[in-house]
Amino acid sequence: MNLSTKKRKALERMSNEVGVIAALAIDQRGSLQKMMAKEKKNVSDEDIITFKELVSEELTPFSSAILLDPEYGLPASRRRDSNAGLLIAYEKTGYDQLAPGRLPDLLQDWSAERIQKAGADAVKFLLYYDVDEDEAINHLKHVFVERVGTECLALDMPFFLELVSYDARQSDVHSKEYAKQKPHKVIEMMKEFSKPTYFVDVLKVEVPVNMSFIEGFGKDFVFTEKQALDFYKEQSEATDLPFIFLSGGVTAEQFQETLRFAKKAGSTFNGVLCGRATWKDGVEPFAEKGIDAARNWLRSVGKENLEALNRVLEVTASSWFDKVK
Repeated sequence: MNLSTKKRKALERMSNEVGVIAALAIDQRGSLQKMMAKEKKNVSDEDIITFKELVSEELTPFSSAILLDPEYGLPASRRRDSNAGLLIAYEKTGYDQLAPGRLPDLLQDWSAERIQKAGADAVKFLLYYDVDEDEAINHLKHVFVERVGTECLALDMPFFLELVSYDARQSDVHSKEYAKQKPHKVIEMMKEFSKPTYFVDVLKVEVPVNMSFIEGFGKDFVFTEKQALDFYKEQSEATDLPFIFLSGGVTAEQFQETLRFAKKAGSTFNGVLCGRATWKDGVEPFAEKGIDAARNWLRSVGKENLEALNRVLEVTASSWFDKVK
Protein backbone atom coordinates (compact mmCIF):
# COMPACT_ATOMS: atom_id res chain seq x y z
CA MET A 1 0.00 0.00 0.00
CA ASN A 2 1.30 3.44 -0.97
CA LEU A 3 0.66 6.41 1.29
CA SER A 4 1.32 10.05 0.49
CA THR A 5 3.53 11.96 2.89
CA LYS A 6 0.55 13.94 4.15
CA LYS A 7 -1.57 10.85 4.81
CA ARG A 8 1.30 9.07 6.52
CA LYS A 9 1.88 11.99 8.88
CA ALA A 10 -1.85 12.06 9.69
CA LEU A 11 -1.86 8.34 10.47
CA GLU A 12 1.22 8.79 12.64
CA ARG A 13 -0.63 11.46 14.64
CA MET A 14 -3.39 8.89 15.30
CA SER A 15 -0.99 6.09 16.28
CA ASN A 16 1.46 5.37 19.04
CA GLU A 17 5.20 5.46 18.48
CA VAL A 18 5.36 1.91 17.10
CA GLY A 19 2.58 2.34 14.52
CA VAL A 20 -0.34 0.85 16.44
CA ILE A 21 -3.68 2.69 16.52
CA ALA A 22 -4.85 2.68 20.13
CA ALA A 23 -7.85 4.95 19.63
CA LEU A 24 -10.95 5.77 21.62
CA ALA A 25 -14.37 5.97 19.96
CA ILE A 26 -17.25 8.06 21.23
CA ASP A 27 -19.06 9.09 18.06
CA GLN A 28 -22.29 7.53 19.33
CA ARG A 29 -25.30 9.80 19.16
CA GLY A 30 -28.73 8.14 19.33
CA SER A 31 -27.36 5.09 21.15
CA LEU A 32 -25.65 7.27 23.77
CA GLN A 33 -28.89 9.17 24.32
CA LYS A 34 -30.68 5.85 24.88
CA MET A 35 -28.02 4.73 27.36
CA MET A 36 -28.49 7.92 29.36
CA ALA A 37 -32.28 7.68 29.15
CA LYS A 38 -32.18 4.43 31.12
CA GLU A 39 -30.94 6.40 34.13
CA LYS A 40 -32.40 9.87 33.50
CA LYS A 41 -35.82 10.95 32.27
CA ASN A 42 -34.91 14.05 30.27
CA VAL A 43 -31.64 13.80 28.37
CA SER A 44 -30.59 17.08 26.77
CA ASP A 45 -28.14 17.78 23.98
CA GLU A 46 -25.96 19.45 26.59
CA ASP A 47 -25.84 16.19 28.58
CA ILE A 48 -24.47 14.33 25.56
CA ILE A 49 -21.96 17.09 24.78
CA THR A 50 -20.75 17.24 28.38
CA PHE A 51 -20.26 13.49 28.69
CA LYS A 52 -18.22 13.43 25.49
CA GLU A 53 -16.10 16.31 26.82
CA LEU A 54 -15.44 14.38 30.03
CA VAL A 55 -14.44 11.22 28.17
CA SER A 56 -12.14 13.19 25.89
CA GLU A 57 -10.50 15.15 28.68
CA GLU A 58 -9.96 12.21 31.01
CA LEU A 59 -9.16 9.34 28.63
CA THR A 60 -7.29 10.75 25.63
CA PRO A 61 -4.05 11.02 27.65
CA PHE A 62 -4.10 7.21 27.41
CA SER A 63 -5.21 6.97 23.75
CA SER A 64 -3.45 7.62 20.48
CA ALA A 65 -6.58 9.27 19.01
CA ILE A 66 -10.28 9.87 19.55
CA LEU A 67 -13.22 9.41 17.19
CA LEU A 68 -16.02 11.95 17.58
CA ASP A 69 -19.08 13.13 15.68
CA PRO A 70 -19.54 16.71 14.43
CA GLU A 71 -23.03 17.05 15.89
CA TYR A 72 -22.17 16.73 19.59
CA GLY A 73 -18.44 16.02 19.64
CA LEU A 74 -16.65 19.16 18.47
CA PRO A 75 -16.39 20.68 21.98
CA ALA A 76 -14.88 17.36 23.12
CA SER A 77 -12.35 17.51 20.29
CA ARG A 78 -10.97 20.68 21.86
CA ARG A 79 -10.62 18.93 25.22
CA ARG A 80 -8.47 16.07 23.94
CA ASP A 81 -4.86 15.55 24.93
CA SER A 82 -2.39 17.44 22.75
CA ASN A 83 -0.79 14.17 21.62
CA ALA A 84 -4.08 12.53 20.59
CA GLY A 85 -5.15 12.51 16.95
CA LEU A 86 -8.69 13.22 15.82
CA LEU A 87 -11.11 11.31 13.59
CA ILE A 88 -14.55 12.72 12.80
CA ALA A 89 -17.53 10.69 11.64
CA TYR A 90 -19.17 11.71 8.36
CA GLU A 91 -22.30 9.55 8.39
CA LYS A 92 -25.74 10.20 9.81
CA THR A 93 -26.38 8.10 12.88
CA GLY A 94 -28.45 4.94 12.42
CA TYR A 95 -30.43 4.04 9.31
CA ASP A 96 -34.02 4.00 8.05
CA GLN A 97 -35.49 0.82 9.55
CA LEU A 98 -38.53 0.98 7.26
CA ALA A 99 -36.51 0.91 4.03
CA PRO A 100 -34.63 -2.16 2.80
CA GLY A 101 -30.86 -2.29 2.69
CA ARG A 102 -29.75 -0.12 5.61
CA LEU A 103 -28.64 2.45 3.06
CA PRO A 104 -26.11 5.03 4.29
CA ASP A 105 -26.43 8.78 4.31
CA LEU A 106 -24.08 11.67 5.00
CA LEU A 107 -24.58 14.56 7.37
CA GLN A 108 -26.18 17.18 5.15
CA ASP A 109 -24.26 20.19 6.40
CA TRP A 110 -20.83 18.54 6.42
CA SER A 111 -18.25 17.53 3.85
CA ALA A 112 -14.82 15.93 4.07
CA GLU A 113 -13.34 19.39 3.56
CA ARG A 114 -15.35 20.85 6.44
CA ILE A 115 -14.30 17.91 8.61
CA GLN A 116 -10.67 18.63 7.77
CA LYS A 117 -11.14 22.32 8.58
CA ALA A 118 -12.64 21.31 11.94
CA GLY A 119 -9.24 19.90 12.83
CA ALA A 120 -9.67 16.23 11.99
CA ASP A 121 -6.74 14.10 10.90
CA ALA A 122 -9.06 11.61 9.17
CA VAL A 123 -12.62 10.97 8.04
CA LYS A 124 -14.51 7.96 9.36
CA PHE A 125 -17.55 6.56 7.55
CA LEU A 126 -19.77 3.73 8.80
CA LEU A 127 -21.35 1.28 6.37
CA TYR A 128 -23.74 -1.57 7.17
CA TYR A 129 -23.10 -4.27 4.60
CA ASP A 130 -24.43 -7.72 3.73
CA VAL A 131 -22.37 -9.36 0.99
CA ASP A 132 -25.34 -11.56 0.11
CA GLU A 133 -27.91 -8.77 -0.21
CA ASP A 134 -29.61 -7.74 -3.43
CA GLU A 135 -27.02 -6.70 -5.99
CA ALA A 136 -28.79 -3.42 -6.73
CA ILE A 137 -28.62 -2.37 -3.07
CA ASN A 138 -24.95 -3.24 -2.77
CA HIS A 139 -24.22 -1.38 -5.99
CA LEU A 140 -25.60 1.78 -4.39
CA LYS A 141 -23.37 1.22 -1.38
CA HIS A 142 -20.31 0.70 -3.55
CA VAL A 143 -20.94 3.99 -5.35
CA PHE A 144 -21.52 5.75 -2.04
CA VAL A 145 -18.18 4.61 -0.60
CA GLU A 146 -16.41 5.55 -3.83
CA ARG A 147 -17.83 9.05 -3.43
CA VAL A 148 -16.52 9.43 0.13
CA GLY A 149 -13.17 7.92 -0.80
CA THR A 150 -12.80 10.33 -3.69
CA GLU A 151 -13.51 13.30 -1.40
CA CYS A 152 -10.80 12.16 0.97
CA LEU A 153 -8.38 11.49 -1.87
CA ALA A 154 -8.83 15.02 -3.19
CA LEU A 155 -7.93 16.38 0.26
CA ASP A 156 -5.04 13.94 0.72
CA MET A 157 -6.76 12.91 3.97
CA PRO A 158 -6.94 9.37 5.42
CA PHE A 159 -10.23 7.54 4.94
CA PHE A 160 -11.27 5.10 7.69
CA LEU A 161 -14.13 2.84 6.57
CA GLU A 162 -16.05 1.14 9.37
CA LEU A 163 -17.80 -2.01 8.19
CA VAL A 164 -20.61 -3.62 10.19
CA SER A 165 -22.05 -6.87 8.88
CA TYR A 166 -25.64 -8.07 9.02
CA ASP A 167 -27.99 -10.50 7.29
CA ALA A 168 -30.88 -8.96 5.41
CA ARG A 169 -32.95 -12.10 6.06
CA GLN A 170 -32.70 -11.98 9.86
CA SER A 171 -32.50 -9.15 12.34
CA ASP A 172 -30.66 -10.72 15.29
CA VAL A 173 -26.91 -10.47 14.68
CA HIS A 174 -26.28 -11.93 18.16
CA SER A 175 -28.05 -15.22 17.43
CA LYS A 176 -26.49 -18.63 17.01
CA GLU A 177 -27.80 -18.77 13.46
CA TYR A 178 -26.08 -15.51 12.53
CA ALA A 179 -22.87 -16.66 14.24
CA LYS A 180 -22.63 -19.38 11.58
CA GLN A 181 -22.78 -16.77 8.81
CA LYS A 182 -20.61 -14.08 10.34
CA PRO A 183 -17.14 -15.26 9.20
CA HIS A 184 -18.29 -15.32 5.58
CA LYS A 185 -19.98 -11.92 5.89
CA VAL A 186 -17.03 -10.19 7.56
CA ILE A 187 -14.25 -11.66 5.44
CA GLU A 188 -15.95 -11.11 2.09
CA MET A 189 -16.85 -7.49 2.80
CA MET A 190 -13.24 -6.82 3.78
CA LYS A 191 -12.14 -8.20 0.42
CA GLU A 192 -14.63 -6.00 -1.41
CA PHE A 193 -13.67 -2.72 0.23
CA SER A 194 -9.94 -3.38 0.01
CA LYS A 195 -10.23 -2.79 -3.74
CA PRO A 196 -8.41 0.36 -4.91
CA THR A 197 -11.56 1.90 -6.38
CA TYR A 198 -12.75 2.87 -2.89
CA PHE A 199 -9.57 4.72 -1.82
CA VAL A 200 -9.83 3.33 1.72
CA ASP A 201 -6.74 3.77 3.88
CA VAL A 202 -7.77 1.92 7.05
CA LEU A 203 -10.54 -0.61 7.62
CA LYS A 204 -12.34 -0.61 10.96
CA VAL A 205 -13.94 -4.04 11.26
CA GLU A 206 -15.59 -6.62 13.45
CA VAL A 207 -13.83 -9.78 14.50
CA PRO A 208 -14.96 -12.65 12.25
CA VAL A 209 -16.30 -14.95 14.96
CA ASN A 210 -18.60 -14.20 17.89
CA MET A 211 -16.48 -15.38 20.85
CA SER A 212 -19.60 -16.58 22.66
CA PHE A 213 -20.00 -19.33 20.05
CA ILE A 214 -16.48 -20.74 20.14
CA GLU A 215 -15.94 -24.06 21.91
CA GLY A 216 -14.50 -23.40 25.35
CA PHE A 217 -15.57 -19.74 25.43
CA GLY A 218 -19.36 -19.98 25.65
CA LYS A 219 -22.10 -22.31 26.83
CA ASP A 220 -23.14 -23.11 23.27
CA PHE A 221 -20.79 -23.26 20.34
CA VAL A 222 -20.83 -23.17 16.55
CA PHE A 223 -17.11 -23.47 15.85
CA THR A 224 -14.25 -25.34 17.46
CA GLU A 225 -11.31 -23.24 18.65
CA LYS A 226 -9.27 -24.42 15.65
CA GLN A 227 -12.00 -23.39 13.20
CA ALA A 228 -12.29 -19.96 14.83
CA LEU A 229 -8.52 -19.42 14.76
CA ASP A 230 -8.53 -20.26 11.06
CA PHE A 231 -11.23 -17.64 10.41
CA TYR A 232 -9.19 -14.98 12.22
CA LYS A 233 -6.19 -15.86 10.08
CA GLU A 234 -8.28 -15.83 6.91
CA GLN A 235 -9.64 -12.40 7.82
CA SER A 236 -6.12 -11.05 8.28
CA GLU A 237 -5.11 -12.36 4.86
CA ALA A 238 -8.21 -10.92 3.17
CA THR A 239 -6.74 -7.41 2.93
CA ASP A 240 -3.46 -5.64 2.30
CA LEU A 241 -4.77 -2.54 4.06
CA PRO A 242 -4.13 -1.66 7.69
CA PHE A 243 -7.15 -2.80 9.71
CA ILE A 244 -8.30 -2.22 13.26
CA PHE A 245 -10.96 -3.85 15.41
CA LEU A 246 -14.08 -2.25 16.84
CA SER A 247 -15.22 -3.43 20.26
CA GLY A 248 -18.83 -4.05 19.26
CA GLY A 249 -20.30 -3.31 22.67
CA VAL A 250 -18.65 -6.17 24.59
CA THR A 251 -17.08 -5.65 28.01
CA ALA A 252 -13.51 -4.45 28.40
CA GLU A 253 -12.42 -7.91 29.56
CA GLN A 254 -14.14 -9.68 26.67
CA PHE A 255 -12.52 -7.33 24.16
CA GLN A 256 -9.07 -7.91 25.61
CA GLU A 257 -9.63 -11.68 25.46
CA THR A 258 -10.70 -11.30 21.82
CA LEU A 259 -7.47 -9.48 20.92
CA ARG A 260 -5.38 -12.21 22.54
CA PHE A 261 -7.30 -14.77 20.50
CA ALA A 262 -6.61 -12.81 17.32
CA LYS A 263 -2.91 -12.75 18.09
CA LYS A 264 -2.93 -16.49 18.74
CA ALA A 265 -4.47 -16.95 15.29
CA GLY A 266 -1.68 -14.97 13.65
CA SER A 267 -3.82 -11.95 12.81
CA THR A 268 -1.83 -8.86 11.86
CA PHE A 269 -4.45 -6.35 13.00
CA ASN A 270 -3.08 -2.86 13.58
CA GLY A 271 -4.92 -1.66 16.63
CA VAL A 272 -8.39 -0.72 17.79
CA LEU A 273 -11.00 1.98 17.81
CA CYS A 274 -12.56 1.02 21.10
CA GLY A 275 -15.82 2.60 22.20
CA ARG A 276 -18.32 1.32 24.71
CA ALA A 277 -16.00 -1.33 26.13
CA THR A 278 -14.00 1.54 27.61
CA TRP A 279 -16.52 4.11 28.82
CA LYS A 280 -20.09 2.71 28.79
CA ASP A 281 -20.25 2.00 32.53
CA GLY A 282 -19.45 5.66 33.15
CA VAL A 283 -22.81 6.70 31.68
CA GLU A 284 -24.75 5.57 34.76
CA PRO A 285 -22.87 7.68 37.34
CA PHE A 286 -23.03 10.66 34.99
CA ALA A 287 -26.77 10.35 34.41
CA GLU A 288 -27.57 9.62 38.06
CA LYS A 289 -25.10 11.81 39.98
CA GLY A 290 -23.55 14.25 37.54
CA ILE A 291 -20.18 15.45 36.34
CA ASP A 292 -18.09 14.78 39.44
CA ALA A 293 -19.27 11.17 39.73
CA ALA A 294 -18.56 10.55 36.05
CA ARG A 295 -15.15 12.16 36.28
CA ASN A 296 -14.25 9.98 39.26
CA TRP A 297 -15.32 6.86 37.36
CA LEU A 298 -13.33 7.86 34.27
CA ARG A 299 -10.23 8.61 36.35
CA SER A 300 -10.41 5.21 38.01
CA VAL A 301 -12.21 2.45 36.10
CA GLY A 302 -12.10 4.17 32.71
CA LYS A 303 -8.38 4.80 32.98
CA GLU A 304 -7.79 1.22 34.14
CA ASN A 305 -9.77 -0.09 31.15
CA LEU A 306 -7.58 1.85 28.73
CA GLU A 307 -4.30 1.02 30.45
CA ALA A 308 -5.22 -2.68 30.44
CA LEU A 309 -6.17 -2.44 26.76
CA ASN A 310 -2.87 -0.74 25.94
CA ARG A 311 -0.95 -3.52 27.68
CA VAL A 312 -2.80 -6.10 25.58
CA LEU A 313 -2.14 -4.15 22.38
CA GLU A 314 1.57 -4.09 23.15
CA VAL A 315 1.71 -7.87 22.81
CA THR A 316 -1.02 -8.49 20.23
CA ALA A 317 -1.23 -5.70 17.62
CA SER A 318 1.05 -5.33 14.60
CA SER A 319 2.47 -2.06 13.30
CA TRP A 320 0.87 -0.58 10.21
CA PHE A 321 4.34 0.65 9.27
CA ASP A 322 4.92 -2.83 7.84
CA LYS A 323 1.95 -2.51 5.47
CA VAL A 324 2.68 0.80 3.78
CA LYS A 325 5.34 2.36 1.60
